[in-house]
Amino acid sequence: MKPVAPGTVIFHRYRGYGVITSVNLLTGWISARFGSEGRTLDLNLSSDQVQHADGEPILFRCAPPDRMPQARLMAMMRELHRAGYQRLYLYSWPKPSGLHWRWHLFAGPRNWMQRSWREGWYGSGADYNLNPVLGWGDAPGASAQELASALARSDPQGLAQALGRDEDHTLWFDAVCDALLPDYAFSLGWDHRDGPQPEGLPVIPVRRGVPDYAGPTLPWPPGWARLWTTARTDLAVRTVRADVPSDANR
Repeated sequence: MKPVAPGTVIFHRYRGYGVITSVNLLTGWISARFGSEGRTLDLNLSSDQVQHADGEPILFRCAPPDRMPQARLMAMMRELHRAGYQRLYLYSWPKPSGLHWRWHLFAGPRNWMQRSWREGWYGSGADYNLNPVLGWGDAPGASAQELASALARSDPQGLAQALGRDEDHTLWFDAVCDALLPDYAFSLGWDHRDGPQPEGLPVIPVRRGVPDYAGPTLPWPPGWARLWTTARTDLAVRTVRADVPSDANR
């Protein structure tokens, strides 16, 4: 299905040609303005027979669009890894509500806890639902190559920090992409109410109607287990030191 986003020209059998002003990919409702009308009209993409300007039906339920960008980001990253930008990483984790997942691209040292932040290199599915772009001059529905080119044009200094080799992570990431794309993405966070960290990498569908993931159990990123072991050890050391009374209190 062609991308549906604010600015998309549509056709309605009773109202003629119009332009989408807002869209919610989570619910399938859009607002559109037709002709010279000052007010927008709310339409449901599943039942109101909305078409693209060229007459192609918008089959929201039959061919649901991605409700989160993580799979597209993974495809773009794999292209950049193959081009030599192997020090580019994706951190994805759920919001507390569980309705959306946040995403964060970072480059340079592979430090999952102290990630570098650059404007436009992070976002949320909540924003993507309303305007399905990543935010660096890309177009809705852009391919992996087009996304990479747009990122390079938008922030060449930031992308230059990703130039270099990280073979362990690149091999892991390529295997994860083979297992998950195009219907699934990975998350590096989980609901702590469900218990400790799961043995396998959490997998999330990127659109409605996708069956539960039934592929092989995927490992966590290289260095992830050591990172959390170190973090737990440091926490235990700080706790022990906090419990030891000072000389003044003895």
